[in-house]
Amino acid sequence: MEAGQTLLHYRLAEKIGEGGMGVVWKAIDTRLDREVALKVLPERLAQDSSRLDRFAREAKLLASLNDPGIATIHDIDEHDTSTGSVRFIVMELVPGEDLSQTLGRGPMPVPEALEVALKVARAVEAAHGQGVLHRDLKPANVKRTTEGKVKVLDFGLAKAVSPDSSAEDGDASLSPTVTSAGTLAGAILGTAAYMSPEQARGRPLDKRTDPCSTGV
Repeated sequence: MEAGQTLLHYRLAEKIGEGGMGVVWKAIDTRLDREVALKVLPERLAQDSSRLDRFAREAKLLASLNDPGIATIHDIDEHDTSTGSVRFIVMELVPGEDLSQTLGRGPMPVPEALEVALKVARAVEAAHGQGVLHRDLKPANVKRTTEGKVKVLDFGLAKAVSPDSSAEDGDASLSPTVTSAGTLAGAILGTAAYMSPEQARGRPLDKRTDPCSTGV
């Protein structure tokens, strides 16, 4: 993938993120003339029809989430190239910086941190009310706009994508991780530094796991 390339009616502008769940591009929707974020899914996902079917079902659930604190999923689509099929998610492009960038400059003042935490908690509660767990809450998945709005990104994508091999960027605080066996059975999905204890042990999860990660 490179800037200027077109996937269907989306023109890639610049790469804005990369990790175990795929590569994220800022893109232009030439049909509706708006900026969006495209998450290009890992190639291994596109090669497994059963996992693609499950992903499509779960993506429909994620797209149904409607809350001002959650970045919207607009669509899932597929583009055929000379080397194979590219599957991608079309998401709301949220301007501003994520909390990992903010915290990289030092601790947040307590009142500011409490305000952000409350907005994240409200978004988490709204998603839980519709049966969706995040499972990968971390500073890099929370953005603040210049107007002070807080948006949680990648809601439920850890579950929808379910990677079966470790991310290759080598940063345990940023990358999704799985069991050393590298199989779907018993896989530990999420980010090591922010996992709840039950998530780190590969146990069944419920809605308590996200508030734990939010607190961390």
